[in-house]
Amino acid sequence: MSHSQPGPFRADLILRWGAIALVVLFSLAPLLWQLLTSLKTNGAITADPLIYFPRLDQLTLSHYGDLFFKDQFYLYIFNSAFVAIISTLLCLALGSPAAYTLARLKLPGENLILAVVLVITLFPYILLFLGLLDIVRALGWANNYLALIFPYTAINLPLTILVMRSFFQQLPREIEDSAKMDGYSPVQMLWQIILPLTWPALVTTGILAFIFSWNEYIFALTFITQESMKTIPVAAAQLGGTTLFEIPYGPLAAATMVGTFPLVVLVLFFQRKIIQGLTAGSVKG
Repeated sequence: MSHSQPGPFRADLILRWGAIALVVLFSLAPLLWQLLTSLKTNGAITADPLIYFPRLDQLTLSHYGDLFFKDQFYLYIFNSAFVAIISTLLCLALGSPAAYTLARLKLPGENLILAVVLVITLFPYILLFLGLLDIVRALGWANNYLALIFPYTAINLPLTILVMRSFFQQLPREIEDSAKMDGYSPVQMLWQIILPLTWPALVTTGILAFIFSWNEYIFALTFITQESMKTIPVAAAQLGGTTLFEIPYGPLAAATMVGTFPLVVLVLFFQRKIIQGLTAGSVKG
């Protein structure tokens, strides 16, 4: 006769999945609310009492149509994507060699260098605003993509160096010794052997840099004033209603979904690499 105790096991299982469901609901609720708002008609959005789940006759795609055909939102998507992609690639291209140097070479003052990099990583980037504004004016970069690309690269570079350095330290030196015996130069060894082995770290740091560049608002608002060069956060914040005092909830929700969707797809597509990068990079520092 078998003696099983299904009661405690089931209670534990219910509690576990209940906690998971609450966390998922808490995390996804704002996104689902924005999605529903972006699909509601104006009447359903402003209805009293509030309509949480609209009927079929209260759904519309007109908010998305207005974004792309009236507000030319595709231009802002291109601007955000261009700035974010270029700054992310620059960040990885500059940060990876620097991280490899700090991980493998015994440099004088190495601890001081790492301390400075860590402090810069924790430094509130908004405090750099006035200094960067003077630089942009001096270089004549107003209404130029460079006014966003270079600050974003500089802000994300310290984090890239720290994460990549942790990964490089975990690689066995025998790999590099074998590559040297095969005639690889340091540059060839880094780009052809070492970096492919640290692909999860590249993906993790690249996505973090991309998300920051995609979502950044203050620099994009100040350094770019030409309408056709604005990024998604600025364009979404400046959406107007039919009157001065009207808040365009529908278009704002649609713009939020359009701006969030690429990030969600990116994270879901690379989720395994992100998890590998975060867990493996924290083992040894």
